[in-house]
Amino acid sequence: MIIIYIFIFLIGLALGSFLNVCIHRLPQGESVIFPRSHCPACGHKIKNLDNIPLISYLLLRGECRYCGWKIAWHYPLVEFITPLILLGIFILHGSSFNLLFFKYSVFYLISTAIFFTDLFRQMIPDRLSLALMVSGVIFSLLPGNDISWLESILSGLSIFSFFLILAYVFHKFTGKESLGGGDIKYLTAVAANLGWLGSLFTIMLGSILALLILLISGHDHNKKFPFGPFLITGSLIFFLLKEFVLHNYLTFYK
Repeated sequence: MIIIYIFIFLIGLALGSFLNVCIHRLPQGESVIFPRSHCPACGHKIKNLDNIPLISYLLLRGECRYCGWKIAWHYPLVEFITPLILLGIFILHGSSFNLLFFKYSVFYLISTAIFFTDLFRQMIPDRLSLALMVSGVIFSLLPGNDISWLESILSGLSIFSFFLILAYVFHKFTGKESLGGGDIKYLTAVAANLGWLGSLFTIMLGSILALLILLISGHDHNKKFPFGPFLITGSLIFFLLKEFVLHNYLTFYK
């Protein structure tokens, strides 16, 4: 089992490095494949030895070898948490490479990229949200999924329609934007993957967390506010407490 954990950790490091590429390039509309990795400051191509997840960052002391540009803190963080996410999902699903392991690995790895793109750029790339919508529906069609294909599709359509109408009405009467299009699409993806209860829990908890941060920080309401990270946090807490939430929901319903 230790060998399997090491294997998952190494795969996670490689995926974390790729997620960093997505976080940097997707908001700019660039390809995540070409050109090869290069320094954002001087444009120099990064050697393979300087592109080893975590290790290269430590050896280079967080700087570009050629121009001394300080590598952003989120690069090693993403490379570190990605294998932890995979290991956590693997353990929570019985230490088995079953359907749910792959489903939630896809969901939370892409959500990690969304977390940081929204945090830094206040935008959620459509390619990421749409990928999660499609993957959620596809997984729901396979045996062993935790929600049916009908719940996946209907909850996704319902959430999308409700918040789209809400955003339109709010803008119509106030002239201001409530939820951005990226947030609505991500919530649709959450519903397609987590179903009714998961999406409602995510919306409720994400909104509470965001409101608390707004009140504590005194954020200027005229400026953009990244809501995506709070939705992702809410969905992750639901994932961790899913059995507890389901048990109490069914008890209350009865």
